[in-house]
Amino acid sequence: MWRGVFPAVTTKFTSDGALDTTEMERCFALQMEAGIDGFIVCGSLGEAMTLEPEEKLEILAVAKSVAGRAPVLMTICESSTHRAREAAKAAAAAGADGFMALPGVPYRSAPAETLNHTLSVARAGGRPVMVYNNPVAYGVDVTPEMFEELAGEELIVAMKESTDDIRRVSEVLTRFGDRFDVFTGVDNIAMESLVMGAHGWVAGLVVAFPRETVAIYKLVQAGRIEEARAIYRWFRPLLDLDVSTNLVQNIKLAEVLAIGSNDRVREPRLPLSEADRARVMTVVETALETRPDLSSLDFDAPSR
Repeated sequence: MWRGVFPAVTTKFTSDGALDTTEMERCFALQMEAGIDGFIVCGSLGEAMTLEPEEKLEILAVAKSVAGRAPVLMTICESSTHRAREAAKAAAAAGADGFMALPGVPYRSAPAETLNHTLSVARAGGRPVMVYNNPVAYGVDVTPEMFEELAGEELIVAMKESTDDIRRVSEVLTRFGDRFDVFTGVDNIAMESLVMGAHGWVAGLVVAFPRETVAIYKLVQAGRIEEARAIYRWFRPLLDLDVSTNLVQNIKLAEVLAIGSNDRVREPRLPLSEADRARVMTVVETALETRPDLSSLDFDAPSR
C-alpha cells in the first residue's frame, strides 16, 4: 500500500510560539519537489507531545494542501486509549489518509494492552495504520508474535521498525511476506534495511536533505547499490544526528543551515547548548562543503 520515502516532518513555530504554517508549507513543498512519497505529521520529530489537538489538525491541513495525491499520515500518540480513539476519529474526519500509531506512552504496556490500544486506534479512525515500533525509546516492543495477531485486522497495513536491530527487517519479511509494508525508522541503518528488503523509509534528516534521501532509496530499488552506498557514506554523519535525545534540535539546526529554515522548539525542549550547537554545526557544514552533485543522476539508467 505504502512505499518510498515518508518524511517525519518537523513542526515550525513563530517567534512567539505559535504554529508557523507558512514556513511549514514552504518546507513541505521542498520535500515534494525532491520526490518524496508521503508525509507523516505530528510525530516525535514533530514535537507531538507539545501540540494541542486543534494544532495537529491544522498541521495536517497544511500537509494535505501540499501533498497532492501523496498520502499524509497523522501520528497518534496518546497516553490514554480513549484519547487515541478520539484523535483518530478527528484526524480521519479532517482528511488523514492513515495513521502512524504508537503504544500508549509513557506507560510500558503489556502485549495484550499494546494490541488493544493499536486495534482501537485503527477501528476508531477507520483508516490504514502503520504501527510505530520503537522499543529503544518507548520501552514497548511490538514483536513478530504480536504482529501475528495484528495481521487479522486489515486496517493494520504497515510497520515502522525502529528496533535498532537490522535483523528484524529480514525476520518480519520472512515471516509475513507482503502482508505488511515494512518501513525502516532509524536513519543511520536505513540503507542496510532497504537492502534487506524494507519497502520504505520514515526519514528524519530528509527534512534538511531531501534529494539525497530520495536518491538513496531510488538507487537501492534500482539495484544500483554502489551508487547508493557512496551517497550514504557521505550522509552517515548527518544521519547519526537523528539517533539522539536532541534529535529535534539537531535536525532543526540542520534545516537552518541546509534550507534556511528556523530551529525554534517548544518547551520542555530548549535550544542546544553552545557546545552541542557547535558540534552539530560542524557536522552539517562539513556535509554541505562535501555534498555530492546529484544534478546528472538518472534513476532510469540501468544498474552498473
